[in-house]
Amino acid sequence: MNFPLLDTLKHDNYFMQQALRQAIQAYEKEEVPVGAVIVHDHKIIARAHNQVELLKDATAHAEILAITQAASFIGDWRLNECDLYVTKEPCPMCAGASVNARVRRVIFGCGDPSGGGAGGLLNILQIPTLNHQCEISSGVREEECRQLLKHFFHEKRTMNKNPLLS
Repeated sequence: MNFPLLDTLKHDNYFMQQALRQAIQAYEKEEVPVGAVIVHDHKIIARAHNQVELLKDATAHAEILAITQAASFIGDWRLNECDLYVTKEPCPMCAGASVNARVRRVIFGCGDPSGGGAGGLLNILQIPTLNHQCEISSGVREEECRQLLKHFFHEKRTMNKNPLLS
């Protein structure tokens, strides 16, 4: 017997693990640890992690870099047969890029209630008046994604503390 929901959950877990690997690469490079992969026909066609500091580019978020790679792979800017897996809820810029690229589905690990563009602060992915809406799945490997970010920012705060001010 075929259980499509179980298959989807299994695939979502696997592909989010691949996005987490990208996030760990970002962490090791002292970038905010967000990773993304884009999947087409059950195959990863793009992998990226945040590179804002390395590239000195505010738009070098994992999602934007992955969308660019995927479009190059597909040979078209329309990614309507593609799914984006990202460890943290996309910001408004990345959510807008996902809509513009016609990404079919956005799957993310942990939410961002104060700045997310996929339902946290705003839901740019599903604005009815736009020419495309993305399906959303959230909470995939949520705790792992959240802990990586928490650990990163805890380390940054600890390193930046001035012991003379404590």
